[in-house]
Amino acid sequence: MKPELLFLAHRIPFPPDRGDKIRSWHILRYLGRFATVHLASFADNEADAAHLAGLRAAMEGALGEAHVEPLGTNRLAWLARALISSGSISAAAMKTPTMRAFVERILAERPIAGIYAFSVQTAQYVPERLSIPFVMDFVDFDSVKYADYARSGTLPSRVMHRWEAKTMFALEKTTAARADVSLFVSEAEAALFREEACLSRATIRALPNGIDVDYFRPDSGFAPLPPRAGPLIVFTGQMSYRPNAEAVTIFAEEILPALRTGRPDLEFAIVGRNPPLDVQALGTKAGVTVTGAVPDVRPWLAAASVVVAPLRIARGIQNKVLEAMAMARPVVASPGAFEGIDAVPGRDLLVADDVDAQAEAILSLLDAPQRAAAMGKAAREQMVSHYGWETQLAPLAAMLGLSERKEAA
Repeated sequence: MKPELLFLAHRIPFPPDRGDKIRSWHILRYLGRFATVHLASFADNEADAAHLAGLRAAMEGALGEAHVEPLGTNRLAWLARALISSGSISAAAMKTPTMRAFVERILAERPIAGIYAFSVQTAQYVPERLSIPFVMDFVDFDSVKYADYARSGTLPSRVMHRWEAKTMFALEKTTAARADVSLFVSEAEAALFREEACLSRATIRALPNGIDVDYFRPDSGFAPLPPRAGPLIVFTGQMSYRPNAEAVTIFAEEILPALRTGRPDLEFAIVGRNPPLDVQALGTKAGVTVTGAVPDVRPWLAAASVVVAPLRIARGIQNKVLEAMAMARPVVASPGAFEGIDAVPGRDLLVADDVDAQAEAILSLLDAPQRAAAMGKAAREQMVSHYGWETQLAPLAAMLGLSERKEAA
């Protein structure tokens, strides 16, 4: 008989169509090989929650009971709860009696052998005293991201982000102190947390993201885009995510005009769902296309002369970079977007910091197509050899005490 796990998630792990869902989906599916997994998850809205049926089918019998709860939209209520508790606003948004009742019932009624919590907001549902393994997947050092946000923007938003940075760090630290293992998406994130949290007895490790190298393959059978008249530069990502929106805005307004001075046929495609109004407005600029959601990102990556990731604020490993490299495309990334990726700058991709350096790096690839092709090939080889999900997730079962059970089954 398979053991049983409880998987807590801040967003339903399906479909795997954005960074956090890609990671949570692959981890959930991997754990389903060893155990029956009960899911307690939030969802962005009712439509997102409706993906539970697809998730259950994709889990092929490994998913046990599931409670997926759409988040409310009353931000004032979240703020009020956070102020009353002196806690994190994002954690307060996910504090509901129905979720607590489900988790408490599962822990009382089922022989749960371990708990995997994805994103620190879900840690509030893990009992203080446990006799089973508790693995906390922070993914990113999120409080640092909010501290970065607090350095820009309007005064009210800076105050809110400063509050979130402080209260989330407190939550991150207390959670890591009681978890059996705390995971981050890269060793850089893990090392920064170790330094800031000063928890000598905590086990803090990196569990990097993988990439589906069979799906993200240049010849994987997708329908190609029509041929372009000139070079195509592509950025992919969830466009409602502030760092992505800021990155494409700076690129379209500060880098693209310089590139088009010598190459007026050059295009820049912003590919990703939910672009805010200011990103949509970029589509009125010469050479800029804003696609919104696309059914398959691979045709856009395959058509790209260069894929860019010029993020100024970036935490953890950027899936957009891994996907482009797996598709054998030459990538120009900012230092933040490159951090945590096991690759060699100059061989597998180019890393460029400021606007001028990024423009120069892009032009160097456009002017040398053979070099760009060789870089794309090297990038693909690096992804295949180092970033398969099976390789990356191999330590998980032992963390939850499941390896011996699988062998005995």
